[in-house]
Amino acid sequence: VQLQASGGGLVQPGGSLGLSCAASGFTLEYYAIAWFRQAPGKEREGIACINTDGSIYYKDSVRGRFAISRDNAKNTVYLQMNSLKPEDTAVYYCAASDKYYNSNHYYRDGSLYDYWGQGTLVTVSS
Repeated sequence: VQLQASGGGLVQPGGSLGLSCAASGFTLEYYAIAWFRQAPGKEREGIACINTDGSIYYKDSVRGRFAISRDNAKNTVYLQMNSLKPEDTAVYYCAASDKYYNSNHYYRDGSLYDYWGQGTLVTVSS
């Protein structure tokens, strides 16, 4: 059972980057998937979540700039990041949970997740 996050890199402020989270050994379709990030010297924070029914939550700081989506046929979840800012610099993690999240706060508790990806570094800098 594994989650593989990929797509990180260096991008200039205002640029875009797409992250992928691919699952192996289990079916993502039956899990809520969230993206977390941890910036240097800061706590990990949940920034986006997509439930099994397609309902979505975003942290206020990324709403309107980031988009989470899932392709069940490819067993993959994506995070499209636009209008990137230096403060978006962090290691990004995807995580899978067998729970259903019905609020914009509940999904941010990392202890509720069953599987984690290894993280991919996103650096926003000129």
